[in-house]
Amino acid sequence: MKLLSISVGLPREVEWRGNSVRTSIFKSPVAGRVHVGQLNVQGDQQSDLSVHGGVDKAVYVYPSEHYAFWSAELPGSDLPWGAFGENFTTDGLLEDGIHIGDRLRAGSAEFVVSQPRMPCFKLGIRFGRPDMVKRFQKSGKTGFYLAVVREGEVTAGDALELVARDEQGITVADIVALYTADAADQEVMRRAIDLPALPVSWRDYFRKRLWEPDA
Repeated sequence: MKLLSISVGLPREVEWRGNSVRTSIFKSPVAGRVHVGQLNVQGDQQSDLSVHGGVDKAVYVYPSEHYAFWSAELPGSDLPWGAFGENFTTDGLLEDGIHIGDRLRAGSAEFVVSQPRMPCFKLGIRFGRPDMVKRFQKSGKTGFYLAVVREGEVTAGDALELVARDEQGITVADIVALYTADAADQEVMRRAIDLPALPVSWRDYFRKRLWEPDA
């Protein structure tokens, strides 16, 4: 497993459907050692902290393996590393193989897998396609967020080491399936509610669905 690229971006104002929107979805790869703190990667900054950022969303990871799919889905699109707003573009980490709560190490930093990425309308801005959010979510190729367990420095090309596996064995893909399915697996949902690494907002959502199936 490997960290192929580190990308960052600062807030900017863009025009979208006649309105000015502040976004940090546009990110570019950076070279050399980069510090990763509790809230973000050095040189990166989230625009709307009500839905982005925070300790549970300090680093967004997107698998490089998905780029071939999107190249076919979006012919003619420019897709450099970081195109999906990710901080880390990786090799060898896929949603159906990584567990919520798994601990990873890159360089001198250590992370825990916290949650999948649920896209907002700004992904549509990035690609100039209002349908991009639905296509992205339907694809299941969501990527995932990391919380920072130990701050440190990382460099593109660093090995990604799996330090510890979460015993519950609930993958990022499992959480996406629970969120999107009309009739979610209740046994998996109960286990997800007990995942310490899964943010409280997710666990509360699953509790509500479990107790109020029609909610």
